[in-house]
Amino acid sequence: MSVWDNLTGQADAIAIFRAAAAPQQSAVDAPASTAGSTAGSAAGSTAGSTAGSSAVASGSSASSTSASMTHAWLITGPPGSGRSNLAFAFAAALLSPGTPAEDATAERLVEARTHPDLVVLATEGVIIKMESVKEAVKRSQYSPSVGRYRVIVVEDADRMVERTSNVLLKALEEPPERTVWILCAPSEADLLPTIRSRVRTVRLRVPSVADVAALLVAREGVDPVIAERCAREAQSHIGMARRLATNPEARERREETLKAALGIRGVSHAVNAAARLLAIAGDDAKAITLERDAAEREGVLRSLGVEPGKSVPPALRGQIKALEDDQKRRATRSLRDGLDRILVDLTSLYRDVIMVQFGRENEVINRELLVGVRAAAAACATVTTLATLDAIAIARQRIESNVAPALALEAMLVSAIRR
Repeated sequence: MSVWDNLTGQADAIAIFRAAAAPQQSAVDAPASTAGSTAGSAAGSTAGSTAGSSAVASGSSASSTSASMTHAWLITGPPGSGRSNLAFAFAAALLSPGTPAEDATAERLVEARTHPDLVVLATEGVIIKMESVKEAVKRSQYSPSVGRYRVIVVEDADRMVERTSNVLLKALEEPPERTVWILCAPSEADLLPTIRSRVRTVRLRVPSVADVAALLVAREGVDPVIAERCAREAQSHIGMARRLATNPEARERREETLKAALGIRGVSHAVNAAARLLAIAGDDAKAITLERDAAEREGVLRSLGVEPGKSVPPALRGQIKALEDDQKRRATRSLRDGLDRILVDLTSLYRDVIMVQFGRENEVINRELLVGVRAAAAACATVTTLATLDAIAIARQRIESNVAPALALEAMLVSAIRR
């Protein structure tokens, strides 16, 4: 199926899911809660036992194999490893009838997230709401209408609080016969142990820079030189590499961020740099959400029968207010994601400084800034650079804990002073 062609660097995981989705594997295993209690035991990946494999499968029963079908899956891997892409590819394979024309139709419907047997549980806010989970659980009880299965894909399953996770747990404990859950999360540790015991896990690893660059060239038509640079600077994060490769302004903002960090010579520089980094994150977030917000508002007004430029009738203002609230929550998450991307980029920068201090310039990620990296390496000891990396990690934790971003960035950048 062509649905697997848009994936890269996950050959072992693809083999597992292709085998599981094959028609002869259509009988879903018994629920994991009754199939066995040895959760997390190795299920025998086709190549997962080797050190260099890109996927490892584990399940709730030692007797099950990685190629067999089960009612619940968990795809884990670092950000950018392609968890969601693989989840929807697997969903398309499960929902495809088996003929070329019908398979192509199913793939298009899954790509548009409009297939009648597909339920997508995701959030553009900070957490997944309990109401959304309850609705997905309710729909999971329906029989498939056109396909072999009803498939529920849960993106960012780690964004559920414990009470919400318990609602999902009940659905996994007593699943309908032809319902398949596909959860995505950075790691198994991000989910409740009771959920982990009821899913089969496929662990992904980040694809190589060469694989991501080749994907950008093939899918986006990007120049190979730019593709290699963006894949390298994104550290093989597929989504970020694509954004850098297709958006020159995003590349410029990233470069400005790193140059600002390299130019810190005192506390005042650190404070000014923190303000600038916060502004860059805001600009990045606006670039992602502004156009979409305007299109959404225009579409809602049109569906409500409000002509362009006319005031919204009082009876309809509640719906517009609900839309604006959703967009504010999305903007908050987008800003947090932007700040986190900046901190990840800074981590790569000071990782490069350490590489230069250890005499391993050939492993530098930000090669275009090598002159500045060399100067930073010569201006301090390795222990100081390590302290800066620790400060970046602490800043990420603080921002995640709702500390004011400006304060977290200032405290972090003070450790980056180089005289």
